[in-house]
Amino acid sequence: MTSEEFRRHGYQAIDWIAAFLDHADRYPVVPPVQPGELTDALPAQGPERGEPMDAIVADFERLIVPAMTQWNHPGFMAYFANSSPPEAILGELLAAALNGNGMLWKTSPAVTELEQVTLRWLRHWSGLPDDWFGMIHDTASTASMHAIAAAREAADPSSRTRGATPGLVVYTSEQSHSSIEKGAIAVGIGQDNVRRVPVDSEFRMRPDALADLIVRDLAAGLRPCCVTATVGTTSTTSVDPVPAIADLCRRHHLWLHVDAAYAGSAALVPELRWAFEGCERADSFVTNPHKWLMTPMDCSVFYTSRPEVLRRAFSLIPEYLRTADNPRAVNLMDYGVPLGRRFRALKLWFVLRSYGREGLVNSIREHVRLAREFACRVDADPRFERVAPVPFSVVCFRYKGSDAENRAILDRVNSTGEVFISGTVLNGRFTLHLAVGNRATTQAHVDRAWELIRAL
Repeated sequence: MTSEEFRRHGYQAIDWIAAFLDHADRYPVVPPVQPGELTDALPAQGPERGEPMDAIVADFERLIVPAMTQWNHPGFMAYFANSSPPEAILGELLAAALNGNGMLWKTSPAVTELEQVTLRWLRHWSGLPDDWFGMIHDTASTASMHAIAAAREAADPSSRTRGATPGLVVYTSEQSHSSIEKGAIAVGIGQDNVRRVPVDSEFRMRPDALADLIVRDLAAGLRPCCVTATVGTTSTTSVDPVPAIADLCRRHHLWLHVDAAYAGSAALVPELRWAFEGCERADSFVTNPHKWLMTPMDCSVFYTSRPEVLRRAFSLIPEYLRTADNPRAVNLMDYGVPLGRRFRALKLWFVLRSYGREGLVNSIREHVRLAREFACRVDADPRFERVAPVPFSVVCFRYKGSDAENRAILDRVNSTGEVFISGTVLNGRFTLHLAVGNRATTQAHVDRAWELIRAL
């Protein structure tokens, strides 16, 4: 492709993206396709000779886009809604053009240093400790795995060379994300050594139950090493009592990891800062700007107060990657599994600069307002019940009927193509889950969701 051809197709792509963002709701949120339908529509073999870009783009519009679940749709209110605004898209485009690989400082100084600067800004806006070390991973699942690996290193330094000693134990809430168990599996601790701590009536980890489990495991000769507390659990966005959990971790010398993948962005909002009390005592902390901070997939921010432990767990420098020591030249490959690192910080930098702290705070506040207003409507309708508090922008509720009836409501609402909500199970009952988090979602979209839900 020549420069002139690139300009022509590039202008067309930007025009397409602008029109798409303006009218993402012209597509159904969930595509009406069946498994394998796209696979069958595409050629079984790749082309022998290159094809013209016009044909490729035409197939993109004809085949790919209609098979996409539209996460940029204002009616997307399932799971944790997210956004991909124009500012971030431009940052991602430029990152692809630069094609930097930040495995070492010298391989892309800007990739490494912009990541450190951007995460310093975010840390300051979030009220987190100034001395925390930060880096960007793809997802919170990867970040939490690194936290568990660091906890293993702190408790059992020989595990790096000999493998994990049997008997290490990880603790997490019954409501925590499945990635914690996967992380324990990945680093060799094992799923059987993950304790699922009971929760209270508001789905928060019970410190008394955690204390009992730790004491029981110590008496059995096991070695507790890590506790994961959650600020904004996956099903209900409940907030674990981090101060009390931190006290237990300090008493028993355990690594405290805080999973704030969804709710971490709320730390920017002064009136929501209560949810992060005690997080400054954590050994590690993860938050995903790609969930609620206007940043497209993928961008997961991982902080630690003990980077030396993380480095001890992962630093492995073959001769071909050895560089001169300089305290200001951070080699991020030393702090995790990945060697190659793409320029994720650029899109986040574009977002932080273009929105500013004030713009991001206003966006989060509006999402919380919309969710709480929706919760009030649920509370006011005698046919429905809310089954969890609403600390952020997620509402868990159900029709006062059978699980089958609630699943039918979910299926009917989602089949309209206008709105997409999800479900979970709380206290053994199927529950509807509505999340406000897309930049384009307005009062009218939330009103429409409620209209569809209550049209029994």
